[in-house]
Amino acid sequence: MPRHAPYLAVAEALRARILAGEWAIGERLPSRVRLAEEYRVGRNVLQRATDRLIIDGLLEGRAGSGTYVRVPRERLRLVRSRRGEHTGGGSPSVVGVTERGKADSWDAHSQVRVPAPEGIAERLAINPGDLCVRTHYEFLADGLPVQLSESWEPMAITDGTPVVLPEKGPLAGKGVVQRMRSIGVAVETVIELPRPARATRAQANLLGICLGDLVLQIERTIYDADGRPVETADMVIPDRRREVAYEFAVDRP
Repeated sequence: MPRHAPYLAVAEALRARILAGEWAIGERLPSRVRLAEEYRVGRNVLQRATDRLIIDGLLEGRAGSGTYVRVPRERLRLVRSRRGEHTGGGSPSVVGVTERGKADSWDAHSQVRVPAPEGIAERLAINPGDLCVRTHYEFLADGLPVQLSESWEPMAITDGTPVVLPEKGPLAGKGVVQRMRSIGVAVETVIELPRPARATRAQANLLGICLGDLVLQIERTIYDADGRPVETADMVIPDRRREVAYEFAVDRP
């Protein structure tokens, strides 16, 4: 029989003690030094064990304070479904993708004539320094922050049109598809690259979570019928508040 890694054995022992109620919800665990001595393991092993329980949602780390038993929170599912075009408000709308469990309100702030950084320029197939509209979104559900997004659109496509600002003008909040269609750009394809990550300090502050909490980062790029990128965005979704599921219809012969 294969042996479990030492940190997994410690994690399971701590999990059993937490579930048995040895430490109350919101209570701080003993120091990592003390727990490492108790289980006769190194501090790195104890660190990995507690990190595992943080990912599993049983513990939370508080910078400069310690590790606590996490208060249970409702974790809702966000379903991204390829079942026809979504025409609701806000930047989340994409070609052929609808969302269930989405945010019910959002704040947005746009900046115009922002030079594209190298990475964004590569994703948009433009030159670094080419001017873009950058829009930062904070999405809320039931008053809680559930998603961040930073969107970039090349001004070469929208400059001088009524839809240069995503959240102002005649199609404010209607999403990329409708806005681009109104200026003769047929949007056809979306590519999303989801990756797990840890919350930065800025993300944690905006989302009301802890530094280092698990988040899902989605890099999304939207293309027109000629394969030209018309928008790219980085979305950040806190794992403790949302789980993301992709749903696709099966093509029938």
